[in-house]
Amino acid sequence: MSEKIIGAAKPRIDGPQKLTGRAKYSSDNNLPGMVYAYGVFSTIARGEITNIDTRVAKQSPGVIDIFHHNHFPKLYHTPSSMAQENKVDEVRLPFEDNKVYYAGQFVALVVADTFENARAAAYKVKVDYQKSAAIANLDQAVERNGSKMQKKSNHTRGNPEEAYGNAAKTIDATYYTPVETHNPMEMHATVAAWNDGKLTMYDTTQGVVNARNVYAKVFGLSPDRVEVLTPFLGSGFGSKLWPWPNAIAAAAAAREIGRPVQLVVPRQEMFTTTGHRPETRQRMRLGTDDAGRLVSLRHETIYTTSTVDQVDTYVESCGKMTQGLYSCDNLSVTHAAARTNRGTPTSMRAPGAAPGMFALESAMDEMAEQLGMDPLEFRRRNVSDTDESKGLPWSSNQIREAYDQAAERFGWAKRNPAIGSMREGNEIIGWGMASCNWEAIRRPCDARVSLRADGSAFASCATQDIGTGTYTIVAQAVSDVTGVPLEKIEVELGDSSYPSGPISGGSWATATTLPAIAAAGRKAIEVLKEYATSENGAFPDAKPEDLTFEDGQLKNTDGKSIGFAEVLKARQLASADGEAHTEGAPTETYAFRSFGAHFVEVRWDPGISNLRVSRVVSAIDVGRAINALTSRNQVEGAIVMGIGMARFEQTDYDHRDARPVNNNYAEYLVPVHADQPDVDVILLDYPDFKFNEFGARGIGEIGITGIPAAIANAVYHATGKRIRDLPITMDKLMDASASVKQA
Repeated sequence: MSEKIIGAAKPRIDGPQKLTGRAKYSSDNNLPGMVYAYGVFSTIARGEITNIDTRVAKQSPGVIDIFHHNHFPKLYHTPSSMAQENKVDEVRLPFEDNKVYYAGQFVALVVADTFENARAAAYKVKVDYQKSAAIANLDQAVERNGSKMQKKSNHTRGNPEEAYGNAAKTIDATYYTPVETHNPMEMHATVAAWNDGKLTMYDTTQGVVNARNVYAKVFGLSPDRVEVLTPFLGSGFGSKLWPWPNAIAAAAAAREIGRPVQLVVPRQEMFTTTGHRPETRQRMRLGTDDAGRLVSLRHETIYTTSTVDQVDTYVESCGKMTQGLYSCDNLSVTHAAARTNRGTPTSMRAPGAAPGMFALESAMDEMAEQLGMDPLEFRRRNVSDTDESKGLPWSSNQIREAYDQAAERFGWAKRNPAIGSMREGNEIIGWGMASCNWEAIRRPCDARVSLRADGSAFASCATQDIGTGTYTIVAQAVSDVTGVPLEKIEVELGDSSYPSGPISGGSWATATTLPAIAAAGRKAIEVLKEYATSENGAFPDAKPEDLTFEDGQLKNTDGKSIGFAEVLKARQLASADGEAHTEGAPTETYAFRSFGAHFVEVRWDPGISNLRVSRVVSAIDVGRAINALTSRNQVEGAIVMGIGMARFEQTDYDHRDARPVNNNYAEYLVPVHADQPDVDVILLDYPDFKFNEFGARGIGEIGITGIPAAIANAVYHATGKRIRDLPITMDKLMDASASVKQA
């Protein structure tokens, strides 16, 4: 493996297309005869539609048709199976009946000749409802349905309750996280077109293969009659993993009208109908012996879900990382879903782990305080050397070195543990830390690589680049195997007709795709050798096994070498093509995870009640980083998103009627440039060759895990206020100055 290309900090090969505007996103596709759709959204959160009056709207300029539950084609349900790769987030089909399950639900769809005309007509559609009392939040859901909540995704070992009763030190604390909404830059959008019974979808999806299979099921088609195209995606953070009703509605409308249809979900309705991170309540009970070793750990989570899906397919698995990160013989993890009249929740960057690690790592700090022990030392003392939840060895675990490197770079040894004791001018300085953790996943994958007669190489796979740099690392893998320089490598992704690839989620795209790309590259080289040793080839007297291939050159045993382009030209061949299939990781033999640590500095000015995150040092162990530049960028972005979770983000609902009240970018707060701290990311380099030949694990999620807890722990160190409910807003710290002795 070439150190010059694998691990190098290479700029994104798709950068010029994006900078010049040549990169086409889903809604950039303007097809001949295309018309535009705009949704009508429910103004109640629970009830039934009693009447839809479209008379005035139909008289509006340019209106072609208006669809609703009394005027919509028959569609089919998908099994919504991960194993079958046909999963959806909202199992209910669009306009399936007259029921309303959440505010902002699609209740009608106007199609017109222009976007402006469709939107204007949508405002004229009059919908009458029979309104019912809505369940607006987690507390209301628990109060009304507590006895009916089904616990799932459980894990127990030992006797945690008895061990807790016998522990030398204990804590019992409850932590809360609110609903967060994904808000990627690119809104959910679809351009749907039918041609001779074949469906083409220009779709904002993080999984073109899964989306193709969903649409095939819904419309009763063979998968080869559906093509999904997503060459570029303006991120998704999990909200675009699985299809939502808007895409299905656009395709159905296009078939009925006989013209391509574009449908873009407005930002306001992305808060209601395209998913969110659910609200959680997490009770943590920890017990230790006198030496500070965990003897009991209980993590109980209640999270909100919708009333749309009565099967509860989504689990916000907050305790998943708790099961194996720290060593504890007596442990239990439970999850229970509380139904609310909100849209269906879905995966959001580090689903389960982001809120779960906030609770776990906050509780670890509180436990360290009970023991009078340094928080770093307490964690180090309890690191698990095996995955005790599975009884398997780690494939690789360098968390101790992550602690050491980050702590040294941060200067943790200079920390004064006394509350409010570290000051500079008017500001009180707080230092906090937390572990970070995320599972490593590798799925089966197919890929194609071609060596071309013009000296270039081509690679394709039906995965997608959602802004993380997948185009670039695929090119790096091709270059590593073939020796072709990056500037001569063409990569095409985001087309369901290409060899089957993974979703871009769960931090498994890199680990899954690259082994298949490398295997396909080697297959192309074997084909090239066969061409070279044929009767009219460059080495007619040699056998394929006698030839070696290095840096784009075939070489025989006599030392004669010929470039692959010349080999192909001699045979008048356009290319040597290789296709390959690779399997997933050996999960029956090893436990695969990534590890790391965050150290955070906050500054609190009690005079003006101002809090800011000023510095972050993170050390991350993800095996080998394929591209140092894009990998570091992923961690930096995750850290900023973690700051948003800790300090700003919260989707608010009116407790009376369950309607979102800050569903816009003016009132839903996210970090901006002024909130960016000094970030120092350390990428440990311990290739995990048990996981794949590149030694690389995923990096997209791990950076956000632990950051909210590290910030909350730093806030406690500065102010003496232990914030257990996110976000950490100013009103929760207004009396913090009373907790801190003035200098």
